Amino acid sequence: MLNEPYAPPKYFQISRDIIAQIQHGQLAPGMPVPSENDIIEKYKVSNTTARKALHELEKAGWVNRVKGKGTFVRDYTVVRAINRIFGFTKNMIEAGRKPSTRLIGFHLRSEDHSQTVNGRLYTMRGPVCEIERVRYADGIPMMCETRYISLQLCPDIHRKNLEQSLYAIFDKEYGIQLTEINQMLSAVVLEGDALKPFQVTKPIPAFRVEGVSFCGKELIIEMEDSVYRGDMYRFAAKAVR
Repeated sequence: MLNEPYAPPKYFQISRDIIAQIQHGQLAPGMPVPSENDIIEKYKVSNTTARKALHELEKAGWVNRVKGKGTFVRDYTVVRAINRIFGFTKNMIEAGRKPSTRLIGFHLRSEDHSQTVNGRLYTMRGPVCEIERVRYADGIPMMCETRYISLQLCPDIHRKNLEQSLYAIFDKEYGIQLTEINQMLSAVVLEGDALKPFQVTKPIPAFRVEGVSFCGKELIIEMEDSVYRGDMYRFAAKAVR
């Protein structure tokens, strides 16, 4: 006789359902999650199961309980310092998040690639590897990026595991470290097909970051055109006189 498929406990299934709503933006940071009574009514479970589901959410770090007020989605906003040279992976780890990456496409281009950043036209000599990736924190899509990498400086990079930190690949595989990044930040609204990588259905604010990265004087290793979720990111800058 074949064993029947294992079914997770009901409280666990309920917590996964609520987590999915958080990941897809249906429950935004600061919003209340379903109360114990809401869970009892919607899922037809006992108060013990409802309490266990809420406890599971809190234990996993998705929500915060406020005594006398309820349970609220944890603030997942990440601060990114724009005066530091560090990548998404390190940024997420410092913020206490678990980073991950999904490669959604790459192309090899023989021609040069040019971008205008902060009023200046930069050109990176071909051939170029163009990659498209979605970056996640704790399973939540945080940014969608297109990067153009110099195949002169990083030959065969398309054969590497591009679902890891590019900065780590530059360093470990090619002995290259970034020395300067020039970026331009603008505000945009994501709608329609632009929402798909973020797994949301309603328009959301976003930051578009266009940049050029150097590994030596005027030596361009990569360029980027990235979109960061505006409801999940804050950018911080420091200036001194």
